Amino acid sequence: MSSRERKRAELRRRKQRAPERPPVGAAPETGAPPPAETPPEPGDGLGERMAQRSEQRNAEARAKLAPLAEGERPPVVTIGAGVSALLALSVILGAAIGAEVNGEKANAVQVLIPVLLMGAMAWGLWRARYWAVLGFMTVMLILILVCSLGLVTATALPQAIGNAAVVAIASTLFFFTIKALARIQMPQPGRGP
Repeated sequence: MSSRERKRAELRRRKQRAPERPPVGAAPETGAPPPAETPPEPGDGLGERMAQRSEQRNAEARAKLAPLAEGERPPVVTIGAGVSALLALSVILGAAIGAEVNGEKANAVQVLIPVLLMGAMAWGLWRARYWAVLGFMTVMLILILVCSLGLVTATALPQAIGNAAVVAIASTLFFFTIKALARIQMPQPGRGP
């Protein structure tokens, strides 16, 4: 008999010998009140007060925000549109001058996909579209994570400085984009943009 089988058999024997226990917090059959160590009822106390305070702060923050007027665009979204357009142009220029990636020239798919994604994001950011701002924030977050890992594994000072600069710029853009995203507000289903 293996060790596991012995443990299972022992557990079964213990369960058979143990008397039935009432669930935690249930009153014994004698009619006496439940034991003193009964946990407090859900909804009582600290958790509920914290949730109310948090919701109150959220409501105050939402009240301070004004939706964007027609044609208005927060400055950070405009900067994001420029950054996205520059990234799309840099991929096109790199392919045009024959830049190599890992020792090989980039093929059409490796050029077309980033250009289309960054171009669509630049257009969406210029028009202050919710999906584009979310996409831009995602790209910034990926840059922050990748360059943070690059910073940890950097072997030369210029590499470390470059990674730190990208982390600082991407973090700043990400931070300021949060409020812009709240002002843009997600479109309601069935209503259009």
